[in-house]
Amino acid sequence: MSRNGQTSPIHRSVPALSGLPRPLYARVESLPRSSATEWHSHPWAQLSYAIRGVLSVHTARGRFLAPPLRAILVPPDLPHAVISSPATEMRSLYIERSAIPWVAEHCKVLEINPLTRELINHFGSLPAEYDEHSADGRLVAVLLDQLQAAADTGLFLPWPAEPRLQPLCEALYLSPDLPDTLSDWAQQLQLSEKTLTRLFVQHTGLSFRAWRQRLRLLSALPLLQQGERVTDVALACGYDSTSAFIAAFRRHMGLTPSAFGEQPGEQPANLSTPLARR
Repeated sequence: MSRNGQTSPIHRSVPALSGLPRPLYARVESLPRSSATEWHSHPWAQLSYAIRGVLSVHTARGRFLAPPLRAILVPPDLPHAVISSPATEMRSLYIERSAIPWVAEHCKVLEINPLTRELINHFGSLPAEYDEHSADGRLVAVLLDQLQAAADTGLFLPWPAEPRLQPLCEALYLSPDLPDTLSDWAQQLQLSEKTLTRLFVQHTGLSFRAWRQRLRLLSALPLLQQGERVTDVALACGYDSTSAFIAAFRRHMGLTPSAFGEQPGEQPANLSTPLARR
C-alpha cells in the first residue's frame, strides 16, 4: 500500500532512446493505475503534462506536483522519478538541450495556458520525424516560446538533504495525517526542538509547520482529482475539521477544494499564485 492507504503504484518503464529524431519528441500515454518510473536521467529536457490526473516528479531537491493545466519541466541530466495518480492521461515532451537553452538547473511547475495546451495536444499527433522547415517546425517554435514564457507556479515541496530530517519527511509524506508535533519528532530523533526548527528552515526554507501544511495541501490534490469527498480528503491529510481544511486550501491555493475537484481540466489560472509567494 502507499500514501493514504492507496494501492502501491505499478512500475512504468522509461523508453530506451539513444537520441531524439527531432528537437522535440512526444510521448502519449494512458495510465489507468497509479504508476511510477525508476530514478533516471537523460541528456534532454522533459516536460511532463497530464490532461487528466495528477503528476509528480521527485528529485533530490523536492517533490514537484502538477494537476491539470500545469506541467513539470525537468532539465537535462537531472536524476528524477515520475509518479502518476490513477486514471492519468499523460503527454510528455522530450526537448533537445540545444532547443531549450533557457531551462533552469532544477525542476519547475509551469502554468499551461489554453494555447500551450492545444499546441501540446496537436504536436502529439505529428510524426516523430516532422519536417522542421514546414508548418510543423513553426508550430514547434511557437510551443517552445510558450513554454519559455510560462509562469512558475511554485507547486513543489522542498526536500531536505539533511539525513536527520529525512526519516521525518518520509514518514509524513507517506502518511500526511500523522498527528505528531514538533516536540514529538524532536524526541523521536533525539534532537532539541530548537535544533529541529533550525534544521528545517536551513534545509527546506520553511518552518516545520509551514512544510507540513504544504505537504498536506499538495497531498490533497490527487485525492480531490479522483473525486474523493472533501471531508474524507481533509481527514486523510491530517485536518481535524473540514472547515479548517477548506480555509487553508482556499488561502494557499486560491480556490475551494470542491472547485478544484469539480473542474479536472479547467482550474482557474490563479490556482497556485498564493502558494508560489510563500
